[in-house]
Amino acid sequence: METTIKILVVDDESRMRKLVCDFLVKRGYEVLEAADGEAALDIFYTEKDISLIILDVMMPKINGFEVCKEIREHSKVPVIMLTAKSAESDELTGFDLGADEYISKPFSPKILVARVDAILRRTNQAEEGHALEAGAIVVDRAAHIVTIEGKQIELSYKEFELLTYFMENQGLALSREKILNSVWNYDYFGDARTIDTHVKKLRSKMGSYGECIKTIWGMGYKFEVGE
Repeated sequence: METTIKILVVDDESRMRKLVCDFLVKRGYEVLEAADGEAALDIFYTEKDISLIILDVMMPKINGFEVCKEIREHSKVPVIMLTAKSAESDELTGFDLGADEYISKPFSPKILVARVDAILRRTNQAEEGHALEAGAIVVDRAAHIVTIEGKQIELSYKEFELLTYFMENQGLALSREKILNSVWNYDYFGDARTIDTHVKKLRSKMGSYGECIKTIWGMGYKFEVGE
């Protein structure tokens, strides 16, 4: 890789941390490690060029949810949350706090690295892309900024990706499966609530323009801007 990309891995299990780190280093990433939430935040505030954070939920001192919440107050850096819990409420909590991915333990390190690659690839593509416009909505992929009627709206990384995908496919009926495979880049084995949660938050942040994201009952969504 031409430039070294920094990834912060946060997990109180040293064996799990080493396993994940070894796979990431083999892929050419620079890896920083933290054994608890407090140490993770210290590194986050010290290192200003972290490209992605892999964050365990169950940790001493400060848990992953609290770490994610604090990070989101300062940064849109992509966050992948790891958890031994499979409870749906935990997953939705993670997404509500601004997590971009949610992977349950046990998992294959190869799958995790594939997710990391996909997120960073899309981030880089966004930097190289051009602006998308639909009525008063403008998505500047280079600056990772969305404006509506000239006013900037704050979106998480995943909300930005979702809106970009909708605008790239204006007028097309998009199934939840298609959205998951395109925006999340993998076959998601959960249920549709992952998308529905993100769409609900995106609509809310878009105000009256949230109506541009239309629900197709029993299928998915369609993005249309009225005349």
